[in-house]
Amino acid sequence: MNGIWAIDAWCNPFDERGIRDIFIDNEEVYFMMGEQWGRTGNMKSFTVPEFVARMDALEIQAVACPSLKQATFRKRAMAVDIEHEHIASLIEQAPDRVIGMAGIDPLSGMAGVRHLERAVREYGFKAAHVHPFGWGLPLNSREWWPFYTKAAELDIPVLFQAGHSAEFMPSACGKPILLDDIAIWFPELNLVGAHTGWPWCEEMIAMAWKHPNVYIATSGHAPKYWDPKLVRFLNARGRGIGKVCWGTDYPLIDHAEGLSQIAEYDLKPEAVQSLLRDVAVKLFKLDPNWTPPASAGSSASLAAAE
Repeated sequence: MNGIWAIDAWCNPFDERGIRDIFIDNEEVYFMMGEQWGRTGNMKSFTVPEFVARMDALEIQAVACPSLKQATFRKRAMAVDIEHEHIASLIEQAPDRVIGMAGIDPLSGMAGVRHLERAVREYGFKAAHVHPFGWGLPLNSREWWPFYTKAAELDIPVLFQAGHSAEFMPSACGKPILLDDIAIWFPELNLVGAHTGWPWCEEMIAMAWKHPNVYIATSGHAPKYWDPKLVRFLNARGRGIGKVCWGTDYPLIDHAEGLSQIAEYDLKPEAVQSLLRDVAVKLFKLDPNWTPPASAGSSASLAAAE
Protein backbone atom coordinates (compact mmCIF):
# COMPACT_ATOMS: atom_id res chain seq x y z
CA MET A 1 0.00 0.00 0.00
CA ASN A 2 1.72 3.15 -1.23
CA GLY A 3 5.02 1.30 -1.03
CA ILE A 4 4.54 0.44 2.66
CA TRP A 5 5.16 -3.26 3.22
CA ALA A 6 2.53 -4.01 5.84
CA ILE A 7 2.67 -6.41 8.77
CA ASP A 8 -0.46 -8.22 9.97
CA ALA A 9 -0.39 -8.52 13.77
CA TRP A 10 -2.98 -11.32 13.82
CA CYS A 11 -3.46 -13.69 10.90
CA ASN A 12 -4.76 -17.14 11.78
CA PRO A 13 -2.80 -20.06 10.33
CA PHE A 14 -3.84 -19.99 6.70
CA ASP A 15 -3.06 -23.58 5.73
CA GLU A 16 -5.63 -26.36 5.49
CA ARG A 17 -5.12 -27.46 9.11
CA GLY A 18 -5.49 -23.96 10.52
CA ILE A 19 -8.59 -22.99 8.53
CA ARG A 20 -10.27 -26.31 9.24
CA ASP A 21 -9.58 -26.41 12.99
CA ILE A 22 -10.25 -22.77 13.80
CA PHE A 23 -13.09 -21.93 11.42
CA ILE A 24 -14.72 -24.88 9.69
CA ASP A 25 -14.76 -27.58 12.38
CA ASN A 26 -15.11 -25.07 15.23
CA GLU A 27 -18.88 -25.18 15.77
CA GLU A 28 -19.36 -21.80 17.40
CA VAL A 29 -17.00 -19.90 15.11
CA TYR A 30 -18.54 -21.45 12.00
CA PHE A 31 -22.02 -20.53 13.21
CA MET A 32 -21.02 -16.93 13.83
CA MET A 33 -18.93 -16.42 10.68
CA GLY A 34 -21.04 -18.58 8.42
CA GLU A 35 -24.66 -18.40 9.42
CA GLN A 36 -24.61 -15.03 11.18
CA TRP A 37 -22.08 -13.00 9.18
CA GLY A 38 -22.09 -14.81 5.84
CA ARG A 39 -18.29 -15.01 5.65
CA THR A 40 -17.94 -18.66 4.67
CA GLY A 41 -16.58 -17.59 1.28
CA ASN A 42 -13.51 -16.25 3.10
CA MET A 43 -12.60 -19.63 4.58
CA LYS A 44 -9.97 -20.46 1.97
CA SER A 45 -6.76 -22.28 2.81
CA PHE A 46 -3.41 -21.92 1.06
CA THR A 47 -0.05 -23.61 1.00
CA VAL A 48 2.78 -21.50 2.33
CA PRO A 49 4.15 -20.66 -1.17
CA GLU A 50 0.65 -19.72 -2.35
CA PHE A 51 0.07 -17.47 0.64
CA VAL A 52 3.47 -15.81 0.35
CA ALA A 53 2.70 -15.07 -3.31
CA ARG A 54 -0.49 -13.30 -2.19
CA MET A 55 1.51 -11.36 0.37
CA ASP A 56 4.01 -10.30 -2.31
CA ALA A 57 1.20 -9.06 -4.55
CA LEU A 58 -0.36 -7.01 -1.74
CA GLU A 59 2.93 -5.68 -0.34
CA ILE A 60 2.65 -7.53 2.97
CA GLN A 61 5.96 -8.26 4.63
CA ALA A 62 4.82 -10.65 7.36
CA VAL A 63 1.84 -12.15 9.15
CA ALA A 64 1.75 -13.12 12.84
CA CYS A 65 0.09 -16.51 13.32
CA PRO A 66 -1.00 -17.83 16.74
CA SER A 67 -0.79 -21.44 17.84
CA LEU A 68 -4.32 -20.82 19.04
CA LYS A 69 -5.47 -22.30 22.34
CA GLN A 70 -9.22 -21.80 22.58
CA ALA A 71 -11.59 -23.49 25.02
CA THR A 72 -15.34 -23.98 24.66
CA PHE A 73 -16.99 -22.46 27.72
CA ARG A 74 -20.23 -24.44 27.71
CA LYS A 75 -18.59 -27.81 27.00
CA ARG A 76 -15.60 -27.15 29.27
CA ALA A 77 -13.26 -28.58 26.67
CA MET A 78 -10.62 -27.48 24.18
CA ALA A 79 -12.17 -26.19 20.96
CA VAL A 80 -8.89 -25.41 19.18
CA ASP A 81 -5.40 -26.59 20.06
CA ILE A 82 -2.89 -25.70 17.37
CA GLU A 83 0.50 -27.00 18.44
CA HIS A 84 3.45 -24.64 18.56
CA GLU A 85 5.20 -27.13 16.30
CA HIS A 86 2.59 -26.63 13.58
CA ILE A 87 3.25 -22.89 13.44
CA ALA A 88 6.97 -23.63 13.57
CA SER A 89 6.54 -25.67 10.38
CA LEU A 90 5.01 -22.64 8.64
CA ILE A 91 7.86 -20.45 9.85
CA GLU A 92 10.39 -22.97 8.57
CA GLN A 93 8.92 -22.67 5.07
CA ALA A 94 8.88 -18.85 5.14
CA PRO A 95 11.16 -17.76 7.99
CA ASP A 96 10.98 -14.02 7.40
CA ARG A 97 7.32 -13.91 6.37
CA VAL A 98 5.53 -15.84 9.14
CA ILE A 99 5.78 -14.72 12.78
CA GLY A 100 4.94 -17.23 15.49
CA MET A 101 2.74 -16.29 18.46
CA ALA A 102 2.63 -18.93 21.19
CA GLY A 103 -0.94 -19.62 22.29
CA ILE A 104 -1.39 -20.00 26.05
CA ASP A 105 -3.40 -22.65 27.89
CA PRO A 106 -3.77 -21.01 31.32
CA LEU A 107 -4.42 -24.35 33.03
CA SER A 108 -1.17 -25.92 31.81
CA GLY A 109 0.85 -24.50 34.68
CA MET A 110 4.63 -24.60 34.67
CA ALA A 111 4.69 -27.18 31.87
CA GLY A 112 2.93 -24.58 29.71
CA VAL A 113 5.38 -21.90 30.81
CA ARG A 114 8.29 -24.11 29.74
CA HIS A 115 6.51 -24.79 26.45
CA LEU A 116 6.20 -21.03 25.87
CA GLU A 117 9.91 -20.62 26.49
CA ARG A 118 10.73 -23.43 24.07
CA ALA A 119 8.53 -21.84 21.38
CA VAL A 120 10.55 -18.63 21.65
CA ARG A 121 14.05 -19.99 22.15
CA GLU A 122 13.88 -23.02 19.83
CA TYR A 123 11.23 -22.13 17.24
CA GLY A 124 11.83 -18.39 17.05
CA PHE A 125 8.34 -17.26 18.10
CA LYS A 126 8.13 -13.52 18.70
CA ALA A 127 5.00 -13.13 20.86
CA ALA A 128 2.54 -14.87 23.15
CA HIS A 129 -1.19 -15.03 22.44
CA VAL A 130 -4.16 -15.06 24.84
CA HIS A 131 -7.77 -15.98 23.98
CA PRO A 132 -9.41 -15.73 27.41
CA PHE A 133 -13.12 -16.26 26.87
CA GLY A 134 -13.61 -20.02 26.70
CA TRP A 135 -11.54 -20.51 29.83
CA GLY A 136 -13.84 -18.19 31.74
CA LEU A 137 -10.74 -16.45 33.11
CA PRO A 138 -10.46 -12.64 32.91
CA LEU A 139 -7.23 -11.29 31.43
CA ASN A 140 -5.91 -10.32 34.87
CA SER A 141 -6.65 -13.66 36.58
CA ARG A 142 -3.82 -15.30 38.50
CA GLU A 143 -3.71 -18.31 36.15
CA TRP A 144 -2.23 -16.12 33.41
CA TRP A 145 0.44 -14.43 35.51
CA PRO A 146 3.19 -17.09 35.28
CA PHE A 147 2.96 -16.74 31.50
CA TYR A 148 3.13 -12.94 31.68
CA THR A 149 6.19 -13.27 33.90
CA LYS A 150 7.90 -15.58 31.41
CA ALA A 151 6.96 -13.31 28.47
CA ALA A 152 8.49 -10.35 30.32
CA GLU A 153 11.63 -12.41 30.95
CA LEU A 154 11.80 -13.42 27.27
CA ASP A 155 11.13 -9.81 26.21
CA ILE A 156 8.25 -10.70 23.90
CA PRO A 157 4.85 -8.94 23.67
CA VAL A 158 1.57 -10.57 24.65
CA LEU A 159 -1.31 -10.16 22.22
CA PHE A 160 -4.82 -10.48 23.68
CA GLN A 161 -8.23 -10.80 22.14
CA ALA A 162 -9.75 -7.82 23.92
CA GLY A 163 -13.39 -6.79 23.82
CA HIS A 164 -16.33 -9.10 23.39
CA SER A 165 -16.42 -12.72 22.36
CA ALA A 166 -18.37 -13.53 19.21
CA GLU A 167 -18.73 -17.11 20.45
CA PHE A 168 -20.99 -18.19 23.31
CA MET A 169 -18.45 -17.30 25.96
CA PRO A 170 -18.34 -14.68 28.75
CA SER A 171 -17.26 -11.43 27.09
CA ALA A 172 -16.37 -9.72 30.36
CA CYS A 173 -13.19 -11.84 30.45
CA GLY A 174 -11.77 -9.62 27.71
CA LYS A 175 -12.68 -6.14 28.92
CA PRO A 176 -9.80 -3.80 28.03
CA ILE A 177 -9.76 -2.20 31.50
CA LEU A 178 -8.36 -5.51 32.80
CA LEU A 179 -5.09 -4.69 31.03
CA ASP A 180 -4.65 -1.90 33.57
CA ASP A 181 -3.56 -4.36 36.30
CA ILE A 182 -1.15 -6.19 34.00
CA ALA A 183 0.42 -2.99 32.68
CA ILE A 184 0.96 -1.68 36.21
CA TRP A 185 2.64 -4.84 37.47
CA PHE A 186 4.59 -5.56 34.28
CA PRO A 187 5.73 -2.16 32.96
CA GLU A 188 8.46 -3.86 30.89
CA LEU A 189 5.96 -6.16 29.12
CA ASN A 190 4.35 -4.90 25.91
CA LEU A 191 0.61 -5.68 25.83
CA VAL A 192 -1.45 -5.58 22.64
CA GLY A 193 -5.23 -5.42 22.91
CA ALA A 194 -6.47 -6.85 19.62
CA HIS A 195 -9.89 -6.74 17.95
CA THR A 196 -10.00 -2.98 18.80
CA GLY A 197 -11.49 -3.74 22.24
CA TRP A 198 -14.98 -3.37 20.77
CA PRO A 199 -17.55 -2.64 22.15
CA TRP A 200 -15.33 -1.02 24.79
CA CYS A 201 -13.18 0.93 22.33
CA GLU A 202 -12.88 3.93 24.63
CA GLU A 203 -11.56 1.67 27.40
CA MET A 204 -9.00 0.26 24.98
CA ILE A 205 -7.96 3.72 23.85
CA ALA A 206 -7.70 4.85 27.48
CA MET A 207 -5.35 1.97 28.30
CA ALA A 208 -3.14 2.69 25.26
CA TRP A 209 -3.11 6.41 26.09
CA LYS A 210 -2.30 5.82 29.76
CA HIS A 211 0.33 3.08 29.59
CA PRO A 212 3.50 3.30 27.47
CA ASN A 213 3.47 -0.50 27.17
CA VAL A 214 -0.14 -0.95 25.96
CA TYR A 215 -0.97 -1.01 22.25
CA ILE A 216 -4.05 -1.66 20.10
CA ALA A 217 -4.42 -4.05 17.15
CA THR A 218 -7.29 -3.62 14.70
CA SER A 219 -7.84 -7.33 13.96
CA GLY A 220 -11.31 -8.82 13.71
CA HIS A 221 -13.03 -5.67 12.42
CA ALA A 222 -13.08 -4.47 8.82
CA PRO A 223 -11.63 -0.95 8.67
CA LYS A 224 -14.88 0.54 7.39
CA TYR A 225 -16.47 -0.48 10.70
CA TRP A 226 -13.76 0.90 13.01
CA ASP A 227 -15.07 3.08 15.81
CA PRO A 228 -14.61 6.76 14.82
CA LYS A 229 -12.88 7.40 18.14
CA LEU A 230 -10.27 4.76 17.27
CA VAL A 231 -9.70 6.32 13.85
CA ARG A 232 -9.18 9.76 15.42
CA PHE A 233 -6.80 8.26 17.98
CA LEU A 234 -4.63 6.35 15.50
CA ASN A 235 -4.40 9.49 13.34
CA ALA A 236 -3.37 11.82 16.20
CA ARG A 237 0.23 12.93 16.59
CA GLY A 238 1.51 12.57 20.13
CA ARG A 239 -1.35 10.22 21.05
CA GLY A 240 -2.34 7.37 18.77
CA ILE A 241 0.38 7.43 16.13
CA GLY A 242 2.80 4.77 17.34
CA LYS A 243 0.21 2.97 19.47
CA VAL A 244 -2.01 1.13 16.95
CA CYS A 245 -1.09 -1.68 14.57
CA TRP A 246 -3.00 -3.34 11.76
CA GLY A 247 -4.41 -6.85 12.05
CA THR A 248 -6.98 -8.85 10.12
CA ASP A 249 -7.86 -12.04 12.02
CA TYR A 250 -7.65 -13.65 8.56
CA PRO A 251 -9.73 -15.25 7.13
CA LEU A 252 -12.35 -13.14 8.90
CA ILE A 253 -10.99 -10.06 7.10
CA ASP A 254 -9.25 -10.61 3.78
CA HIS A 255 -6.00 -8.71 3.40
CA ALA A 256 -6.95 -7.02 0.12
CA GLU A 257 -10.27 -5.97 1.62
CA GLY A 258 -8.66 -4.51 4.72
CA LEU A 259 -5.95 -2.58 2.92
CA SER A 260 -8.37 -1.11 0.37
CA GLN A 261 -10.66 0.13 3.14
CA ILE A 262 -7.78 1.74 5.04
CA ALA A 263 -6.88 3.62 1.85
CA GLU A 264 -10.34 5.20 1.90
CA TYR A 265 -9.62 7.00 5.18
CA ASP A 266 -8.04 10.45 5.13
CA LEU A 267 -5.11 9.48 7.35
CA LYS A 268 -1.83 11.31 7.82
CA PRO A 269 1.03 9.57 5.96
CA GLU A 270 2.88 9.00 9.22
CA ALA A 271 -0.27 7.44 10.72
CA VAL A 272 -0.54 4.97 7.84
CA GLN A 273 3.15 4.12 8.11
CA SER A 274 2.83 3.56 11.85
CA LEU A 275 -0.40 1.57 11.59
CA LEU A 276 0.65 -0.75 8.80
CA ARG A 277 4.29 -1.28 9.66
CA ASP A 278 6.26 0.66 12.25
CA VAL A 279 4.42 -0.43 15.41
CA ALA A 280 4.61 -4.10 14.43
CA VAL A 281 8.31 -3.80 13.58
CA LYS A 282 8.87 -2.45 17.08
CA LEU A 283 6.68 -4.98 18.91
CA PHE A 284 7.95 -8.08 17.09
CA LYS A 285 11.54 -6.78 16.88
CA LEU A 286 11.72 -7.14 13.11
CA ASP A 287 14.47 -5.86 10.85
CA PRO A 288 13.47 -2.28 9.90
CA ASN A 289 15.65 -2.57 6.80
CA TRP A 290 13.95 -5.69 5.47
CA THR A 291 14.08 -5.80 1.65
CA PRO A 292 11.06 -6.94 -0.42
CA PRO A 293 11.58 -10.02 -2.59
CA ALA A 294 12.51 -9.46 -6.21
CA SER A 295 9.41 -11.40 -7.30
CA ALA A 296 7.00 -8.97 -5.62
CA GLY A 297 4.43 -7.66 -8.05
CA SER A 298 5.11 -10.40 -10.60
CA SER A 299 2.30 -11.89 -12.64
CA ALA A 300 2.43 -15.02 -10.47
CA SER A 301 2.01 -13.10 -7.25
CA LEU A 302 -0.72 -10.90 -8.66
CA ALA A 303 -2.63 -13.98 -9.84
CA ALA A 304 -2.31 -15.54 -6.40
CA ALA A 305 -3.88 -12.49 -4.77
CA GLU A 306 -6.99 -12.61 -6.90
